[in-house]
Amino acid sequence: MKNKIFKYDFLIVGAGLVGSLAAIALYQKKYNVLVIEKNKLLPNDLRTLAVNANSRDFLINLGLWKDLKSNFESIDKIVIKDYLNKDDLIFQHDEESMGSVVFNNSLLEISREYLIRKKILFSGIDFNELNLEPNTIATINSKKYIFKKFIFSLGKNFTNSEKFKKNIFNTSHQAFVGFINHQKNHNQTAYEIFTPKGPLAVLPSPSLQKKTSTFIFSTRYKLSFSTLSKLIKNNFAVSHGNIKLRSTISCYPIRPHISRPIQKDILLIGDIAHSIHPVAGQGWNLGVKDIQTLCSCLDKYNINDINFDHYFFSMRSIENVTYLAFTGLLNHLYESQKPLSKTIIKASFFAFSHFPYLRNLFIKQAMGKN
Repeated sequence: MKNKIFKYDFLIVGAGLVGSLAAIALYQKKYNVLVIEKNKLLPNDLRTLAVNANSRDFLINLGLWKDLKSNFESIDKIVIKDYLNKDDLIFQHDEESMGSVVFNNSLLEISREYLIRKKILFSGIDFNELNLEPNTIATINSKKYIFKKFIFSLGKNFTNSEKFKKNIFNTSHQAFVGFINHQKNHNQTAYEIFTPKGPLAVLPSPSLQKKTSTFIFSTRYKLSFSTLSKLIKNNFAVSHGNIKLRSTISCYPIRPHISRPIQKDILLIGDIAHSIHPVAGQGWNLGVKDIQTLCSCLDKYNINDINFDHYFFSMRSIENVTYLAFTGLLNHLYESQKPLSKTIIKASFFAFSHFPYLRNLFIKQAMGKN
């Protein structure tokens, strides 16, 4: 047993939400998979996650959704407002909720527990210190392994120039994320308001009294707590009543990008593969689509196929580039405030208001069921 070499299909680097869920999905498809994670403890992530209908169904199929119990809140309606159009755009699906909001740590804890129970997670392992390569003998925790493919599911700030070719669209934007307590029931409604300083989203947060919401405001301007508080109160006083911001507000830079590995047998999923401007609220859901596409590729092609990596990347590239271009364009139009930009925005609002086909298309996109 001392010299035994364990042969695995996949090594997943990173046990965040997307990496953990990818491991579970592959394990349930009977593939030999191992996950390594640098951190031994769960991150103290107080943020929430917008889970569209497709991602929710994915979690149901994995058997994880039921374990969330009351730690999620449904989104039954999406309201879009801006400073140019008098009437709001309202989207909802007659037969099911358009998505849900969950606490990041709730889903991550459930996913990690699954990996630990199945004994496929090694924590406290730094990939950079191992210097591993696909299809070569690797030593992890004193055991020898050979992996056919590596899957990287790391934060978008991870850089390794020898393995990745990153296309980053430089931006000076940053996102402010936090919670608000409010007087009125949120009624399972999500809002996206395009202000002159950037898009502001407020989503219903899991709470018994339904009087707590989470917000994300992306902007290129520096803001004080009082300025941010005033902005939210001015835009949501009518719908939410008296509002109080919690003092624990996170701020992080926005780095829209598309990455592609330049080494065979390495796949990228989640944040390291792509990130988009948060105006669409679909960043994490694209990571779920990565997993679903990987599973679909495995149903169609052999893992040893020389073109497997190309098939996977090709199947994901169109949607990822489309979302990146759409969110970037939308943000640019509102920021420029030029006459032509305002005309395009007003025409878009008119089209969504008067053409059911476009409304239904948007609903399917928002639900991830396009």
